[in-house]
Amino acid sequence: MPGDRFEAIYLIETPFDPAKVAEIMAGEQSCGTFTRVAGETDELRERARAIVVDVTLLETVASPSLPNAWLARKGADGPWRRARITISFPVDNVGANLATLASVVAGNLYDLGEVTGLRLESIGLPWSFRRRFALPRQGIAGTRALSGVAAGPLIGSIIKPNVGLSSDETAALVADLCAAGLDFIKDDEISADPLHAPLEQRIPAVMRAIRRHQDRTGKAVMMAFNITDETDRMRRHADLVAKEGGSCVMASLNWCGFSAIETLRHSTDLALHGHRNGFGAFSRHPLLGISFQAYQVLWRLAGVDHMHVHGLNGKFAQEDEEVVSSARDCVTPLTDGADDRVMPAFSSGQWAGTAQPTWDGVGHADLLFMAGGGILAHPGGAAAGVASIRQAWDAVASGLDVRQAAASHAELRQALDFFGKSSG
Repeated sequence: MPGDRFEAIYLIETPFDPAKVAEIMAGEQSCGTFTRVAGETDELRERARAIVVDVTLLETVASPSLPNAWLARKGADGPWRRARITISFPVDNVGANLATLASVVAGNLYDLGEVTGLRLESIGLPWSFRRRFALPRQGIAGTRALSGVAAGPLIGSIIKPNVGLSSDETAALVADLCAAGLDFIKDDEISADPLHAPLEQRIPAVMRAIRRHQDRTGKAVMMAFNITDETDRMRRHADLVAKEGGSCVMASLNWCGFSAIETLRHSTDLALHGHRNGFGAFSRHPLLGISFQAYQVLWRLAGVDHMHVHGLNGKFAQEDEEVVSSARDCVTPLTDGADDRVMPAFSSGQWAGTAQPTWDGVGHADLLFMAGGGILAHPGGAAAGVASIRQAWDAVASGLDVRQAAASHAELRQALDFFGKSSG
């Protein structure tokens, strides 16, 4: 695409001619409104107007996907036409402004009276525009260097119980998880700075446990502290993590917002673990919201290093195909200009038995593979849970079926017997 323009692709549903609706969309999100206004010269429109690049007609349906009071007032009726629309926008309309970019590609379009469904499917950027935004400070290579895991997946777990543990109790659990052989540990998304375990106390307590483990074993376990909060407090807590020798912080992306994450990125070199909780509200309806491809483009421009994608055969609503495509999006460069890949973080109902479908789906091990119950509920204990997952990944990476591998690995055999009953 031209270096002075970027593109967005949408799925729409409308009772009108999709080509005409596409022109309305282009005008609404650039220099136009419902009628020509003073000052909207031909020269201005030529310079600033978005352009409809393509309209691909899809199926027609008998009823609308979403209610629409504007259409009801006009007495509009079906059939309801669906189409895929590609629109090109001038880079100069946005500049290096992530919040404005998001409002251009995913703003008032959702409220247009002409549509009964609209979903942002993807965003494409030229390198000349992408380079104006943050790159990941650590990404895949940096995360591997910080955790000391040169190959294979990073095996991780989550602090459980989610909330309620004191700072010292959290540190004791982290010590146990380190001893179990983990590469990565994270706070739960609902535990950030609670009164019973404030970050000012929890960060030093947990990092003491991690440093003791490193002193004994040489292993630097990566801990993602959930610092989700107001921007200045996030920066202060990130500084404390760095002071204590930590390597990673986590933030709930949707609730902090682009500006806060950008500010955090500019103020720290720590790995930034992006948690997408709430994404389902934007994505689960097939004719509303935003796909993961477009979503992760925006957050990668904010400079995150890891992105959650859920997990194969997991406990959430997403189809496995969506999980796989999301993971592939994370490791696909946004442009040809630089390595801006981020590490996909698999979680939700993961255990040794989901290593095979994950490997089959993504075909590589540049990922975080996190298990809560799959480790902590293993009948042989947490160390056996970690061992079972490593044994499963070693097997699938070498082309060996996990059940064959279980014949010579007791921990893997226990996991398949125990968790396999509930998952099957």
